[in-house]
Order: sequence, then structure tokens, then C-alpha cells
Amino acid sequence: MSLGNTDEVSNLGLWLVRVEDEPLATALQSQLGGKIYRPWLDNEQSQRTQFNQFYHDHTKWIFIAATGIAVRFLDGQIQSKLSDPAVVVVDSAGRYAISLLAGHEGGANKLAYLVANAIGAIPVVTTATEALKSLVVGVGCRKGISAEKVKNAIDGALGERNLSDVREIVTIDLKANEPGLLEYCAQYDIPLRVFSSLDVKYRPWVTEPSDWVQQNVGVVGVCEPCALMASIRGSLVVSKFRLAGVAVAIVEDNRGFVV
Repeated sequence: MSLGNTDEVSNLGLWLVRVEDEPLATALQSQLGGKIYRPWLDNEQSQRTQFNQFYHDHTKWIFIAATGIAVRFLDGQIQSKLSDPAVVVVDSAGRYAISLLAGHEGGANKLAYLVANAIGAIPVVTTATEALKSLVVGVGCRKGISAEKVKNAIDGALGERNLSDVREIVTIDLKANEPGLLEYCAQYDIPLRVFSSLDVKYRPWVTEPSDWVQQNVGVVGVCEPCALMASIRGSLVVSKFRLAGVAVAIVEDNRGFVV
């Protein structure tokens, strides 16, 4: 799966707890770079002791383990959200990428999205500044589209809604490296989430199937299914809006809970 822009990843450490997780770590390293730590190779010190020694050697960590283990390893190390390394926890099955520490200031939220896009996981972000945003914007576009055209289309689809309420931009893997889309997301500091073409193909949730998209991309639509997949309890509030080679759909979270 394509990643989009990985410039945010630097000085990355990948901490494994089990030898069985090496394939997952290797897959992440191939996409994001970084140094893999295999603490079982040192029989003289506990894993936690080893981690404490290396903790400040990196500004970003991917911890492949249960969240509880990561919390215990971090006990006594956490100082300030302004200086702590970013920590993202990934379960051994690669299902979730959880922004655990230094989410906003340290970049763990962005890292969680990059990890999720690398292995097809779900990014989990709980900081209020991001989690309370209710809008997900699905985008499909022609090849080589400019950031300005992406902006115009998204602005047109939003209408009276605020860009500050957008939690994430979502698209299909074939469009994850579009320079204009990446430039737009970077300019407005909105994370880009990517779904695989296969996932989109088997979720043909569209109000208006596109023969052109079917022929050229292999799915009946991009913006609507991607937006709906990204917000499980959301509702489509703007169906496919097209402008100058960009298609946009907007899903809004349903804030009410049924007990």
C-alpha cells in the first residue's frame, strides 16, 4: 500500500517484544525506515531495562506489543509532552496503530497515520483536538491534479462547514502519492488516510457509479466509499461533488450513541 508523504518520519526506533513480530517490523522498516531493536538477543538485561537505555536515542518510536506492555515500559520515563518522544503502539496482528504518547506536539498522531497506511491498519488518535473533529473528507482525483484544484473542490463541498472540523482526508492507494493531494494535506495540516483498492472494490457504497473510474481505477467510486469506510458511525452529508477533475464526498460522525 502506498504511504503518501513520509517526510515526517525521522530518527525512528522500532521496538519488538517478541521474535514473532519481526516480519511486521521489517515491513514497517521497509516503508518508514528506522532502527529495529531485538531485546531478546541480550540475555543479561531485562527488556524494560534495555528500552530505558535507548528511549531518548530516538524522537519517534513504534512499539510492537500490547498497549499495557508499552505503558509499563514507559513508566518513569515520561516527562513532558513538549519533549517526550512520540510513541505509536501497533498490535502484533497489525490491526491498529495507536498514538500513545506525544500525539500532537511530538508527532505521534501523524506517525500513527503513516504506520496505518503502511500496513493497512486503523489509526487510533484520542487527543481532543483531533478526536472531536466530526468530518471526514473523501477525495478522488485525476492524475497530476494541483493542490489549488484540490482546495477548490474541498471548499466547494464543505460549503458552510468549517475546514477546522475535518479530522482526516481519505483516498484510495492509487492516489496516495498525488503531489497536489499531499501538498494540500501538508498545507492545512490534515492527515491523509489511505485505503487499499481491494477494500474499496468490495465496498461499492456510491450514490452514482462512475464508468470512467471503473475502467481506469477498477472501482465504481472513490470519494464516497473511502469517506464512509473511515467513519463507521457516520452519515454521508455531501454526496459526490465534482469540480475540475476532483471528486469530494463528506461524511459526518453521528455523535449520539444508542444504548
